[in-house]
Amino acid sequence: MASRRALHIALIPGDGIGREVIPAAKLALEALKTSCRLDFTFTDLPAGYGTFVETGTALPPSTVQTLKAECQGALFGAVSSPSHPVKGYSSPIVALRKELDLYANVRPVKAVKSSGSSSIAREIAKPIDLVIVRENTEDLYVKEERTFAAPDGRGQIAEAIKRISSRASFRIANMAGIIAQRRSHLRSSASSQSLRKPLVTITHKSNVLSQTDGLFRSTAREALLQPKFKDVEVEEQIVDSMVYKIFRQPEYYDVIVAPNLYGDILSDGAAALVGSLGVVPSANVGDSFVVGEPCHGSAPDIEGQNIANPVASIRSAACMLEFLGEKEAAGKIHEAVDANLAEARVLSPDLGGRSGTGEVIEDILKRV
Repeated sequence: MASRRALHIALIPGDGIGREVIPAAKLALEALKTSCRLDFTFTDLPAGYGTFVETGTALPPSTVQTLKAECQGALFGAVSSPSHPVKGYSSPIVALRKELDLYANVRPVKAVKSSGSSSIAREIAKPIDLVIVRENTEDLYVKEERTFAAPDGRGQIAEAIKRISSRASFRIANMAGIIAQRRSHLRSSASSQSLRKPLVTITHKSNVLSQTDGLFRSTAREALLQPKFKDVEVEEQIVDSMVYKIFRQPEYYDVIVAPNLYGDILSDGAAALVGSLGVVPSANVGDSFVVGEPCHGSAPDIEGQNIANPVASIRSAACMLEFLGEKEAAGKIHEAVDANLAEARVLSPDLGGRSGTGEVIEDILKRV
């Protein structure tokens, strides 16, 4: 009989509806204890804008220390980062990615064919199943900005550093190639799936940004031309054209790899193809740690109303498990969520349903 595996997972709800959806992900993990022989230990840790207001820091050093010393993975909810400058504040999730070297943000975007009659079900007509692999540590997100007086005295000038390195570009493209191969293997083992070859689309703007995006483009190609990826098709797409094509023919794409900013924009936009940000998960992945994180924000406008969609956080828990090597457990969660969406009977309002957060959680849990 296989031995049980112990996993120590940190729960970082953050702000807003993060405090409502992360408990849902915890319940989904706990439902796997018997069938997948997993023993979970959970530790609640603070981070977020609320934590900054209370303590003066958005990501307490004790949170990072606990993650590094005690945990194999974490689930992060959402952050209410202000749109205006606040002295001393910076995004805790961006800082966490740097602290733990979580260099890849992996965002699956999948449409589930529904038998329901909701407005969202009617809108989703194409078989979308793609992954956006976003470089997570540099680009404009290094947050090196300055504002200064214009030399001619006419107002101010603001500028920001866009940093692209060959190291970061190589390893994110390498990750994209690995993910494409994994997806191809899953397709080949499922008789109902088409046997398309693995495909990675490199997205950039090197026709304008010849140095920064040019380095990303050339290094990504170098990584994907390694002999181990000989079965992977590689193509390129300028980012503005990529936006057009991902909306026109999303079913064509398999894995898209992009620098930080483009990946952020593409993945949030792609959520519209599958109904809502409330169903799109992500995993922040490094070589020794993974943080599951729903793609939606803190949504203060719906906080506390029991209408937040828990699907993205539950799927993010499954993504976390995949990168922790627990593919069977991850599959059980994905299947339960897909069954809920396919039946389309118990859906939150963002998907055209009338069910509350608790009802959606209950419906998914009974399928795990």
